[in-house]
Amino acid sequence: PELSEEPPAEMVKMTKSKTFQAYLPNCHRTYSCIHCRAHLANHDELISKASAFSRDTINYFLGRVVNVGCGPAEERVLLTGLHAVADIYCENCKTTLGWKYEHAFESSQKYKEGKFIIELAHMIKDNGWE
Repeated sequence: PELSEEPPAEMVKMTKSKTFQAYLPNCHRTYSCIHCRAHLANHDELISKASAFSRDTINYFLGRVVNVGCGPAEERVLLTGLHAVADIYCENCKTTLGWKYEHAFESSQKYKEGKFIIELAHMIKDNGWE
């Protein structure tokens, strides 16, 4: 069986009005699109936050995301080497949020494959942050 990048069913509630939009449970701290407030990720999916992924921005490195679309993959030289990445965008407002690591060419970077970077400038904290 093929591994799905979709969150487990108990983690996401689909709405009838917008079938593409998933809502994460209210009991969890979440990150949302700052432009339209669509949920993007549960805080538990945060692997790290740093500026080590690119030169000028603070980025959140996440395991799983929801409500994002993916563009075509292209090779880019990032601070950590050559990667095949695809831009990701909010499915609701179409704002480019960051990228998905499709392939890492260096063995030390393979752990990034299938994971996501979202720029802090495009996210807001929702639900239970104090």
